[in-house]
Amino acid sequence: MTDERPACCAPGRPGRTACAPDVLAHRNPATEPVHLPGTAVRLPGGIFRMGSTDALAYPGDGEGPVRQVRVSPFAIDPHCVSNARFRVFVEATGHITEAERHRVSFVFGGLLPDDFPPTRGVAAAPWWREVPGADWRHPEGPHSDLTDRENHPVVHVSWHDAAAYCAWAGRRLPTEAQWEYAARGGLEQMPFPWGDDLTPGDRHRMNVWNGTFPHHNTREDGHPGTCPVDAFEPNAYGLYNMTGNVWEWTADRFHPTWHTTGPRTDPTGPPTGTARALRGGSYLCHASYCRRYRVSARMGNTPDSSTGNIGFRCADPDGP
Repeated sequence: MTDERPACCAPGRPGRTACAPDVLAHRNPATEPVHLPGTAVRLPGGIFRMGSTDALAYPGDGEGPVRQVRVSPFAIDPHCVSNARFRVFVEATGHITEAERHRVSFVFGGLLPDDFPPTRGVAAAPWWREVPGADWRHPEGPHSDLTDRENHPVVHVSWHDAAAYCAWAGRRLPTEAQWEYAARGGLEQMPFPWGDDLTPGDRHRMNVWNGTFPHHNTREDGHPGTCPVDAFEPNAYGLYNMTGNVWEWTADRFHPTWHTTGPRTDPTGPPTGTARALRGGSYLCHASYCRRYRVSARMGNTPDSSTGNIGFRCADPDGP
């Protein structure tokens, strides 16, 4: 399959092929979600319009066509898995992430110090640097650590790492349909979890690039890289950072056209394929080159890939 997007958002593992004011009037008249003790938010499920026909979307991403999809009731965490939560998992299981095993991962060059030694970049996206020793404990390489970032989303985790965490926690990754239903927060066909204005009332509602990419970040939203998992206002379902901050792995395999012929009730993606689907965009998204900070945006990457802008959140173990 072809992929017409630039390799800007999250490069694959080396040697692999990566595949306005709030509009509350548009909310579905569904039952309000129930917040479960601890973490998960119970959502009622139902029929919603999935996807978009955004003219600026990359055709290879397969956002369209818009279709009616039914999802059964399910629960999903209000936050991405944080460094603190992932640390508990690692200490309990001894899990070694793929970035640690490969001893290298991808880091956005703008987060590296000026005197950082030259390393290999990505040809189509030279702002991505292959940094030896970058992993979840050292987000920008051996010189960095998690000081003041315990409540930030864990990054440099592959799909396999995320699935291992979910299995240990008795959870699972959400499907793409569940993720988008949750991200929309009851709104119909709005690009963002709160409506159609990127900065309603001149308020920043998510962590994305501000300024001129990739050389100048004004940091108007307050964050040069990741932000805490509970930063900004949640959507109407009480879910935080469904767009921006970090890309989130989903359970589904990625394909640009599977949804045109696949099931419309609790769809789970194609049964075969290499790439896995990611959702939500990241702190590197900017309208000048990448508008994937929208609830319908998606992309695929190989399940062993890891970068400094990919994380995940968990769903309940029941369902598809």
